[in-house]
Amino acid sequence: MAAGFMAARMNGKSPLEDPVNAAHAWARYRWLMRLMLTITVAVVAIAMLVIYTQADNVSPHFFIAVALGIGASMLLMSALMGLVFLSNGTGHDASVDNSLDSLDPANPPRDRRRLGWREED
Repeated sequence: MAAGFMAARMNGKSPLEDPVNAAHAWARYRWLMRLMLTITVAVVAIAMLVIYTQADNVSPHFFIAVALGIGASMLLMSALMGLVFLSNGTGHDASVDNSLDSLDPANPPRDRRRLGWREED
């Protein structure tokens, strides 16, 4: 598994190496995170209001757990997806070569689109 990570190499210079492109990309990422923080706070507030109006005799610990669970989940998902958007939107993904065909010279590269379903790797 670690050899797969080591095999990825850069085709050329990444657009994120340019300070102007990197500054623009990270500014867009910070804007996205501020937007998602606002949406997360609104969703948590709505969830707390719904729980307060619909449930009787609920412990304050339940409110804390629900607020932290919803908040942490939404912020973690938005942070990870934001990094995916940042990487793809700047062209950084296109500058990485993930081909493993050159690692094994004994086996020539095969066109995987032409393999039948009964053929084994």
